[in-house]
Amino acid sequence: MSDLFPGFIAQRVVTSGAEIHLEMGGSGPPLLLLHGYPQTHAMWHKVAPALAEDFTVVCADLRGYGDSGKPASDDTHAAYGKRAMAQDMVEVMRALDFPRFRVAGHDRGARVTHRLCLDHPACVERAALLDISPTRRMYAGTDAAFATAYYHWFFLIQPFDLPEKLIGADPLYYLRRKTGSWGSSRAFFDPRAYAEYERCFNDPATIHATCEDYRAAASIDLAHDDIDAAAGNKVACPLLILWGEKGVVQRCFDPLDDWRAVAQDVRGRALPGGHYLAEELPHDTLRELRAFLG
Repeated sequence: MSDLFPGFIAQRVVTSGAEIHLEMGGSGPPLLLLHGYPQTHAMWHKVAPALAEDFTVVCADLRGYGDSGKPASDDTHAAYGKRAMAQDMVEVMRALDFPRFRVAGHDRGARVTHRLCLDHPACVERAALLDISPTRRMYAGTDAAFATAYYHWFFLIQPFDLPEKLIGADPLYYLRRKTGSWGSSRAFFDPRAYAEYERCFNDPATIHATCEDYRAAASIDLAHDDIDAAAGNKVACPLLILWGEKGVVQRCFDPLDDWRAVAQDVRGRALPGGHYLAEELPHDTLRELRAFLG
């Protein structure tokens, strides 16, 4: 995707659990960018080239998404737990000779980033989390407003193969409806990036893998979070929290308070948009990331 990421080079890294596709460009301290659902690393195309002026930027597809591998899963859903996804990224960065790095994650990628900070604190210098509160907090705070807005959290976790069949009947319709919600519209998506989302999501293996991601979030991920909470484990590195003031997280949660309950050093603010900050508000997002990542 040289037109979206000029000067970046595509690579594949085989980890202990998956094969990860990425685009890397720039020079300077390493910075890992992780995307959300139902997208790919292409979501960073409006900010990654500018960040590459100051950082060596690695834009990776999470396992199960984009052009990364889609490993088999089982009833534990561990293959798509955030622990496994975080392990992928540690191995990717080590393979690129970056044992310690900065990271920014959006949506599902931010949940992977949260687990990465907890499981691999020596690897993460600082982290930015875009438009989420902690998974455990969001499930615990579920009410009618949240369940209505984030119905997919409860739809995608249904047993195989109900959501797979229903989404698979018209994947592009589902994708367009989903990306046109959460306080955003589809008008700001670059057609080239959106074509990538369509290409990748229009694949039964991706649909299944992304359902497994959500099944893991409602099961094994919560178990891991419960263990950390009971032990008093908190994220130690500095966190930047950004969210959209028109989005669901703003309406239903208190992101700064939510993250201060599970992390030691938290700052951030709402930006004047919806869920897809890096594409809807690239200049605001870039300004905040540059100031924080330094």
